[in-house]
Amino acid sequence: MKNDRELMRVQDLALALSLLTRVPVRVGDTSRNARAAWAYPIVGLMPAGLAALGGMLAGWLGWGPAISALISLSILVVTTGAMHEDGLSDTVDGLWGGWTREKRLEIMKDSRIGAYGVIALVLSLAARWAALTTLFEAGAQFAVPALLASALLSRAAMPVLMALLPHARSTGLSHDVGRVPDNAAAMAVLIAVVLGIFLLGGLILIAGLCAALITWGLGYLAHKRIGGQTGDILGATQQMVEIAVLLCLLP
Repeated sequence: MKNDRELMRVQDLALALSLLTRVPVRVGDTSRNARAAWAYPIVGLMPAGLAALGGMLAGWLGWGPAISALISLSILVVTTGAMHEDGLSDTVDGLWGGWTREKRLEIMKDSRIGAYGVIALVLSLAARWAALTTLFEAGAQFAVPALLASALLSRAAMPVLMALLPHARSTGLSHDVGRVPDNAAAMAVLIAVVLGIFLLGGLILIAGLCAALITWGLGYLAHKRIGGQTGDILGATQQMVEIAVLLCLLP
């Protein structure tokens, strides 16, 4: 029984890793995709950890905080295949570019990017770069915990919305994953908070509050405008929570 539980945990980690990153993980049975959402925060530590290492290496080479931040940001984008950034641009295009629920969903599904999406990407990337520059300028003792904590909390936000909101459409990545059980979403939050305490101490209260407010706000907006969540909404939530946490943790 214990071995079976351990095997399921390993399978869940592999499923989450294959879904949220570009790591070539071979997965067979995907029936546990929804239950594997508890592992999202743990998987988020991989791109964030590599980003932190890249930024510290740039600092060690004397390239300055701006280049350290740029390298860290590039690693975050590359290791996730820019899937969350894509979700953000599609979400902004759809929620603000359409007048009806059907039109908004149609725009979000369109692979082309509009003016709203471009502006959202530029501003979001600029915000992350500016925050990381400030953090690396203050030192690795500020930048590394902030990077890891923002990865944990932003990945915990996604299963929360997946558990609370219905699917806005009958197709798409989020629909294929399925409705996340409440206990899996709760476990994701617990993991993010517990590890966040080790990283941030009492500051986890501020960071967690920022993450909760952004998650609630985007969830409310998605429910009102399209009747639920999609993969794009989840990607946008991850991006906005990450930005909010980084800004909350500026020294």
